[in-house]
Amino acid sequence: MRRLLSCAVLLIALLVPASAPALELTPDLSLPASKTVPPPGFSTSAQQVFEITKRQPEVRRLLAEHPEAQIQPSIHSGALWDVQVVGEGDRPLADLDIARDGRVLHVWTGIAAGSYMARGHHLPSFERPWVWLTFAVLFLVPFVDVRRLRRMLHVDLLVLLGGFGLSYAVFTNGHPDAGTLLFYPPLLYVLGRMLWVGLRRPPRAPRGRLVPHLPTAVLLVGVVALFGGRVALNLQTERIMDIGYASVIGADRVVHKQQLYQDNENHGDTYGPLNYISYVPFELALPWRADDGATDVPAAHAATLFFDLLTIVGLFLLGLKLRAGPEGRRLGLAMAWAWAACPITLLAVMDSTNDMLVSAMLVFALVAFRSAPARGALIGAAAATKFMPGALLLLIARGRGDEGRKATLTALATGIGIFLFAMAVYFPDGGLRELWNCTLGYQMDRVPDISIWAVNPDLDLLRKALEGAGLLLALAISVLPGRRSIGQIAALAAAITIVFQLPAGHWFYFYVLWFLPFTLVALFLPYRDTAAAEDAGDGDAEGDVVELGGVGLGRRLAA
Repeated sequence: MRRLLSCAVLLIALLVPASAPALELTPDLSLPASKTVPPPGFSTSAQQVFEITKRQPEVRRLLAEHPEAQIQPSIHSGALWDVQVVGEGDRPLADLDIARDGRVLHVWTGIAAGSYMARGHHLPSFERPWVWLTFAVLFLVPFVDVRRLRRMLHVDLLVLLGGFGLSYAVFTNGHPDAGTLLFYPPLLYVLGRMLWVGLRRPPRAPRGRLVPHLPTAVLLVGVVALFGGRVALNLQTERIMDIGYASVIGADRVVHKQQLYQDNENHGDTYGPLNYISYVPFELALPWRADDGATDVPAAHAATLFFDLLTIVGLFLLGLKLRAGPEGRRLGLAMAWAWAACPITLLAVMDSTNDMLVSAMLVFALVAFRSAPARGALIGAAAATKFMPGALLLLIARGRGDEGRKATLTALATGIGIFLFAMAVYFPDGGLRELWNCTLGYQMDRVPDISIWAVNPDLDLLRKALEGAGLLLALAISVLPGRRSIGQIAALAAAITIVFQLPAGHWFYFYVLWFLPFTLVALFLPYRDTAAAEDAGDGDAEGDVVELGGVGLGRRLAA
């Protein structure tokens, strides 16, 4: 069903020819020239490696369980043998690293067979206790109210911190299958909370102070210091995630007027064109050279830090939009603090991913919410960056439900227009089929690697049911009649995002960044940093009590 919708959108894209030959990306794996003659520098042949692989106990067990499995030896970077044991549907069953002389270096099974990210200690520099523990404590400290320890916000933040933190700790310390299964309890919790906040009518009573003990000046200095720490940790981390590396290469192709999309096995072009265009200024300032490799990509560092800063600034500006005067500044600083101190967002920063670009666009869609064309354009731009935010267009375009049909149609038309224009400009020579194979088709048809669906492929029927149910739920909560506050809209946007992530064959902690800004808005807005909120206690409020742009109402309540 998702494929049909995606095809319907892509089919109306305009054809714009590319102007230059494509830059070839050299894969790390190559096939041996002979099965019986060792490659240059090797003392073992492909046939000998085949027999060595069959003798491994883990492989013998897998071959007994999957008699259709095939053993495929390849040469990795000219340095060693990479042997893949592949089952039905190209599902990876095992992956072996074998030295040139035939010594078995590693045998990976389970989801580690299909993803290098699952092979232990994903990012050692992040896993140092003084790094993650410092940020974890700072994530909680401003929001702990020692006089109201039972307030719901404490539970919500502990789930965001502890749920995903526990999953990552298990995942990266040699138990990737168990760590993957632990993704889902916090995801389901946040989904349930966001549906509760988004669909429940918000009472008017405030829920107490959001930041009960820290003055505004401390929040400001803390946000600046946290971002400084993120910059330092990013710059001292040499490794670049493949998505950051691919984004810079795509920007290099844009700069040199080369075809952006080409249907091959590397799939560095799987994102929307605005992802690569957004990296162009950084590629121009810090050019990438093919002989630099994937460990020397300064443009990826710079882009990640800039997009991270944009998200932090956007959250602060959003606070000013949602609350009047000093209270707006405190709300904005509180959301910026939570983002900057969150260990999961720090992991993405240290890995130099491109996920902060999506977060920044979604945050500024809320900042510009009063303008139907602006909010539609920003969601369209986010969809032309990483596709999935397009699922939010109907919800965001509809606004608060009091702007009339014209505003909704304007936002929809602007968002769709931005998306189609971006796709048309970089439409490949191979037409719609090549565009589909490179982007949405690849993402949807790839063999599950890091997800519950990879741990247990027998659940594929449940996965398909979730896809259909998720689409129906997203449509239902997008068109549900009635007037909504900005807190409810943010909560429902987070819920839709999670609904589309649950059946994904590939999920990693970076995807928390796509719904975290919405979640912070939904969780923080019920709290008021005023004397009246202090007197009101914890109350029973859920959701936003002040409409976006309601400065006058904010002043009256504050008074």
